[in-house]
Amino acid sequence: MDVLSDVLTALRTGRPHAARTEEQAPWGIRFPPSDGAGCHVLLEGSCWLLPARGEPIRLSVGDVVFVPHGAGYALADHPDSSLTEFQFDTAPAADAVGAQGPAIKLLCAAYYFDRSSSHPLLDELPEVVHLSGRHPSLRAAIDLLASELSDPRAGSSAILAGLVDMLLMFVLRAWFADERATEGWATVLADPVLMASLHGIHGSPQHPWTVAELASLSGLSRSSFAKRFTDTVGRTPLGYLTWWRMTLAARRLHDSDAPLRAIAAQIGYGTEFALAKAFKREYGVAPGEYRRTRLTA
Repeated sequence: MDVLSDVLTALRTGRPHAARTEEQAPWGIRFPPSDGAGCHVLLEGSCWLLPARGEPIRLSVGDVVFVPHGAGYALADHPDSSLTEFQFDTAPAADAVGAQGPAIKLLCAAYYFDRSSSHPLLDELPEVVHLSGRHPSLRAAIDLLASELSDPRAGSSAILAGLVDMLLMFVLRAWFADERATEGWATVLADPVLMASLHGIHGSPQHPWTVAELASLSGLSRSSFAKRFTDTVGRTPLGYLTWWRMTLAARRLHDSDAPLRAIAAQIGYGTEFALAKAFKREYGVAPGEYRRTRLTA
């Protein structure tokens, strides 16, 4: 089981979107706070990212920025440029009267996450992930996505969805590779000892795992494993197991009409009543109410 893919699949909602855009100075676009996460790649020219907090960030050709937490931010030709609110059907700024300055080309992607169920893998990311285009795999994903957006053909809808997912995976891979962190999930993904236990949890959430069983997967004593897991992952082994089961339950309630008893069996709860109790403790609402809320959202 690929833990990174697994977590992103469970937390993401809806379909990601992608587009190419051309702007000509003066221009500025404000992206309001939302459940979404934005990713932008500068294909030509230069511009500025204006985060909700912190100093403006100058972007050059090949730079990639990922804004993961749904905070508002803006892109502009200059930090002092006027900003217009982002709209899907807004015409490019290059069409605006008076736009006679340097032009830029951007590749933009948007992802949507269930913010009611956070994961430290995403929570620990900074407000802005800023990468250069020097990572070969990330560069290849950008080139493929840009090409497909420029020349859509039969099957483009399915291809674009896969390529946008690929872009996010390579952004996160590159960030974790560059981070050289000494704690948190940047180290978990590179720790084969802890990953062995996480593969067990993610691959078989219905199994009645014990700390001793998970420790045996990792090749550590029970006490050494429990301390290492808790210190690094941020939850006890069984606390993480429960959290992951609740995340899967929320996903199934959102995406399917499966009865609660079937969901309970899939994630390791003997009865729907046991699942309902655990779910309400985690989310603050009963599973049925959670499902109704998501269906009408």
